[in-house]
Amino acid sequence: MKVVIPGGTGQVGTILDRALTAAGHEVVVLTRRPAHERQVHWDGRTLGPWADVIDGGDVVINLAGRSVSCRYTPANLQEMMDSRVLSARAVGQAIAAAAKPPRVWLQMSTATIYAHRFDAPNDEATGVIGGREPGVPGYWEYSVRIARNWEREQDRAATPHTRKVALRAAMVMSPDRGGVFDVLSWLARLGLGGPVAGGAQYVSWIHDEDFVRAVEFLIDRDDFTGPVNLAAPEPLPHRSFMRALRTAWRMPVGLPATAWMAELGALAIRSDTELLLKSRRVIPGRLTEAGFTFDHPRWPEAAADLAHRRRATNPQRSHETSPT
Repeated sequence: MKVVIPGGTGQVGTILDRALTAAGHEVVVLTRRPAHERQVHWDGRTLGPWADVIDGGDVVINLAGRSVSCRYTPANLQEMMDSRVLSARAVGQAIAAAAKPPRVWLQMSTATIYAHRFDAPNDEATGVIGGREPGVPGYWEYSVRIARNWEREQDRAATPHTRKVALRAAMVMSPDRGGVFDVLSWLARLGLGGPVAGGAQYVSWIHDEDFVRAVEFLIDRDDFTGPVNLAAPEPLPHRSFMRALRTAWRMPVGLPATAWMAELGALAIRSDTELLLKSRRVIPGRLTEAGFTFDHPRWPEAAADLAHRRRATNPQRSHETSPT
């Protein structure tokens, strides 16, 4: 089948491109900076000649959007919003205009849409949408608003012949350099992988192989529409998450950090503490009910597998303390 991946040059796009190409599918990536023959230029905002690659394709997986690994300044938050909403709008326009539209449009969303909470997990049916939680920084609401607008743009698109699914994805863990697992592993190997702000906040995640399998599952299942949580079935508190990661890297200690220490660290690496402090307790209700089984449902075993793969592909770097 022909798969078009707008915004497919980032970590998640690389994972999907690699896996789907290896499975024998034709993959075309839309990017602002094409570098090889399977990449096509687009601006991520307006309809253009790039739409021709969608016409006649089988699947569109839209991953476009500014990275969340940045300082959450007003300008960056606005760019996060615009890059997601406008790219989804442009993809919807391309599908609507296609003589032979794709049969399914998978639109990236985020598990961040759910509320910061500790008391119960969020599935698609009973999960609490965030934005009104007491006692959290006010700008956290904007991240939820971004996610809601992102999904709304797909929902509004006039694509009657194309099935639409919103992927409420947790952090995708892969051994690739520069990804979230790589960065967290760097901290763990430095001995800095202790709990942050007490470590009670939940971490939701998904192993890269399960992420690919879930995407393939959703492509094949014509009965799936609307939001779907892409997260492993066992989210866990940050303190337990980092303990398992340290074990995977054979690091016996991890220094804890207070919230203000985390803020200083985030400032130093030009990131934001929401990524660490918000409790994302998300479970894959719809996938589980449909019979999807996870090969890596528990984090300790998943972390061990990812660390093993990283060592196998980068043996000369297995003991280094920098992800870059």
